[in-house]
Amino acid sequence: MTMQEAIFARHSVRQYTDQPIESDKITLLRECIDTYNQQANLHIQLVTDEPQAFGSGMAKYGKFSGVKNYIALIARRGADEAIGYYGEQLVLMAQTLGLNSCWVGLTFSKQPDHYQVAADEKLYCVIALGYGITQGVPHPQKKGIEAYCRDQRSVPDALPQWFIDGMQAALLAPTAINQQKFEFILFGNGIVEAKSRFTMVGYAKIELGIAKCHFELAASKDNFAWK
Repeated sequence: MTMQEAIFARHSVRQYTDQPIESDKITLLRECIDTYNQQANLHIQLVTDEPQAFGSGMAKYGKFSGVKNYIALIARRGADEAIGYYGEQLVLMAQTLGLNSCWVGLTFSKQPDHYQVAADEKLYCVIALGYGITQGVPHPQKKGIEAYCRDQRSVPDALPQWFIDGMQAALLAPTAINQQKFEFILFGNGIVEAKSRFTMVGYAKIELGIAKCHFELAASKDNFAWK
């Protein structure tokens, strides 16, 4: 499975089996995390065999069960978009490895003994990880891509296929309560800008990073450049 195929195969999963993640897959994920941390000055960490974060009433309220592995998304303040972008890269990589996942913002308990957070850093959220009891289910799209994009070219024409592909992938990006509060703007010469729309939920910039990750993989960087 490719990363592009993983966009369409991945669905949020909250219930997991007891099957441990194989050591070779853990090694691959940690190598990828190390690369992303260096590229974007992040402090993402993989936590394995740790059931306490999802062992409280909060996790049960969120309908989580069996979670013993998760990715702790840690970085300096103001890194929201990068956390979303690189966190979703890890989610999709996990999917290519046959693992399931779920972005989690509130319904978990912090376990500071199992990861490191420097004084100038924060734990933004976590990604539950493992072998799901099911593969999850897709959420139906209520609106088409036209509700989430604008054509700002001087001579508007039919949207290029690469932009359509990118938008369709962006609409599969996980967002809090399936809000999809983002917008992609197409300019001339293949320039694309992505913006967050107003929302009362505090994860808009993280979700923008997730959506940009999907768009970029599906549209291909050979076809466009970010503004």
